[in-house]
Amino acid sequence: MDYAWFIPFCVGIVALLFAGFLIRYVLAQNEGSDKIREISKAIQEGAIAFIGREYKALTVVMVIIAIILAILGKPVINAGLGWELAVALLFGAFCSASAGFLGLTMATRSNGRTAHAAQKSLNDGLRIAFRGGAIMGMCVVGIGVIGLSILYFVFHGYPAARFLQIIPAYGFGASGVAIFARVGGGIFTKAADTGADLVGKVEKGIPEDDPRNAAAIADFVGDNVGDVCGMGADLFESYVDSIIATITLGVIGVSVGLMAKESTAWLLPMLVAAIGIIASIIGCLLVRVGEKLEMGALLNALRRGTFSASILAAIGSALLVWILDVSWGVFWSIFVGLVAGVLIGESTNYFTSYAYSPTRKISKASQTGAGTNIVSGFSNGLMSTMPPVILVAIAIILAFKFANFYGVAIAGIGMLSTLGISLATDAYGPVADNSGGIVEMSGLGPEIRERTDALDSLGNMLDFRMIAGLFLGAMLPAIFCAQTMGAVGKTAFVIIEEVRRQFREIKGLMEGTARPEYNKCVDICTRAALKVVGDTVGDPMKDTSGPSLNIMIKLMSIIALVIAPALLGFAGLIH
Repeated sequence: MDYAWFIPFCVGIVALLFAGFLIRYVLAQNEGSDKIREISKAIQEGAIAFIGREYKALTVVMVIIAIILAILGKPVINAGLGWELAVALLFGAFCSASAGFLGLTMATRSNGRTAHAAQKSLNDGLRIAFRGGAIMGMCVVGIGVIGLSILYFVFHGYPAARFLQIIPAYGFGASGVAIFARVGGGIFTKAADTGADLVGKVEKGIPEDDPRNAAAIADFVGDNVGDVCGMGADLFESYVDSIIATITLGVIGVSVGLMAKESTAWLLPMLVAAIGIIASIIGCLLVRVGEKLEMGALLNALRRGTFSASILAAIGSALLVWILDVSWGVFWSIFVGLVAGVLIGESTNYFTSYAYSPTRKISKASQTGAGTNIVSGFSNGLMSTMPPVILVAIAIILAFKFANFYGVAIAGIGMLSTLGISLATDAYGPVADNSGGIVEMSGLGPEIRERTDALDSLGNMLDFRMIAGLFLGAMLPAIFCAQTMGAVGKTAFVIIEEVRRQFREIKGLMEGTARPEYNKCVDICTRAALKVVGDTVGDPMKDTSGPSLNIMIKLMSIIALVIAPALLGFAGLIH
């Protein structure tokens, strides 16, 4: 069945060709006025400068790790591997970085065009923003399966045990890029966002994206490097690691009795991913909306695409199981993963969309003060972890019942098989957010900003990633304490400066003949206490700490898989 490995390779090429079609479409759109072009170009230059510097540092780190693997591989790892591990690691890092760079480049080229198109209609704006984000999705899945296929073509002649030790290094390389892109990008975007918000909205009373705010462009750049490039690397890692894990289980014989041929256990994960890519391409073409600004209409536009992709992936997987003479339990495991992915997405929509009650309750709580706002926000956030955890637990139980541990692994691939379109719905959010900022800075009318804000709200809440809610819930108190302690320190600094100013400028204050301006210090404390809630507290949690922890958990798993043979080798040398 070696020829069958060309199928996922060819489908990966199709994904990149579709990405090329989307790139051509986006670049053919009007870039807008000179002001829009100027702002968009500044965002592009900033994003490329950041990613260039980050990738230089990443290259040094990955080369060092590759050298270590190459040196230790031969004498330590039982299979006698050395250069193979190093090549696989560097290749995985290169593939992940390439997907991130392509997605970032096109996202920064889509924002100005989206702002201009939104002047015509909401549908025009959605089309450009979504297709700009879909480029990231198609690059991730296309390059991911192409990379794994190439590894198979190069190393499939090796014994199964040796091949099993090579492919995790590909995932290790992808994980290295993910931790750099997600953490570095997350810190950049939240630092810029928080700084822009505090100085602009709180201190100066100007709109968030006012052109007079020096941090506005940095904020826009951060949206792209953190929420496009960083998220793309994160999901590239998840995508290839799930395939690698399933292939690994197939190699060690967990799938025995589920399929007629042993080689099918290796091939099936790649073919399921290929079917998901085709389904995602069709789903992307179905996303469109009318002129209604209601969140329900916008949600339905993306639901049409994601639901269609999931249905097509299920049908394709059923045909695949039938053709390959695989146990139907494997299909039902894939189906369970698809359903769980869709329901987790709907749960995210419910807890984050202002079309539903949880977010509206937070908004209502804000009217009575900062305390009720933060309590309501944390309550909603903690409650939102329950549905995904329950859904994943149910999916694991059912998948194991249908096809034991191989079923659990293949269910994960089913959940991620439509990553092409689910990542498109995520990556399009920063494009819409940037376009809204460009509208503000370009001085376009409030009607246009209303359209881009509607697009932005939709992009912010569609997150198909399964974040480990248990870990996030345990982490929240520590982060909250750190945030509030930091806020106390910053406020104390401002108070000190104000007291010094009054002693310096108010004559007679030291002598007791003049009255201090008590209200100034009270006002500073009040504003400082209020401004740490909402975005200032919540954004770093959801966009930096949470996703970074997510990657760290996956990185630990893939490192363990890569170095396990080395540990066995060391044990042999000791004894």
